[in-house]
Amino acid sequence: MTTSTSERLVGGPIPVPAVPTLEPGDRLTRDEFERRYASMPALNKAELIEGVVYMPSPVRVRRHGGPHAKIITWLGNYEARTPGVEVADNATARLDLDNEPQPDAMLYIAPELGGQVRITPDDYIEAAPELVAEVASSSASYDLNTKLHVYRRNGVQEYIVWRVLDCRIDWFVLRSGCYEPLEPDDRGVLRSPYFPGLWLDTAALLRGDLAGALQVLDEGTSTAEHAAFVMKLGS
Repeated sequence: MTTSTSERLVGGPIPVPAVPTLEPGDRLTRDEFERRYASMPALNKAELIEGVVYMPSPVRVRRHGGPHAKIITWLGNYEARTPGVEVADNATARLDLDNEPQPDAMLYIAPELGGQVRITPDDYIEAAPELVAEVASSSASYDLNTKLHVYRRNGVQEYIVWRVLDCRIDWFVLRSGCYEPLEPDDRGVLRSPYFPGLWLDTAALLRGDLAGALQVLDEGTSTAEHAAFVMKLGS
């Protein structure tokens, strides 16, 4: 076998990986996306949105990590008070053949209690969770554009986006196939129509008052509506 001059100069042929690496902008099938993702154990997050690979940049603390933690704490407290619902943090969801996002947070009714999702034998979520929450930089983010349409089309009932740079939290509710903004009550509190008792004081959360936000959540989970929801799940 002959060896080229270039191979002799660098010490041999350049090795070709058995599985190609994921690259932002790749257009892949869901199966190929999963194959490449699985071959890169050091990769923390990649998403397939409308058949295109997205790989977010490193996560900043105050623009993402901190708000993310507060959303998870808020949802986790609701889970603790609502047997039958579950929270997932940064888990992959197989929505359809072209979309496999990795939402910052999901809240869903347990599959065995009649929820929308299924948990596959290889431990992935399949189908749309009832609620998805994302932390975005601004309204220009794909979370409020392409991703929003994907979640709507797949039947995510409620979609929350915390726009950190815009100092705003959007909460969308799926009605008749369209997302509509959820309107606050007289106190400025947003109340989930799908998860009774899931109340959010957006002003408190935006100013970093997690204790205040959890106090309002406590009010929501102390209502008769929440008690009836828990009883329904238990039955």
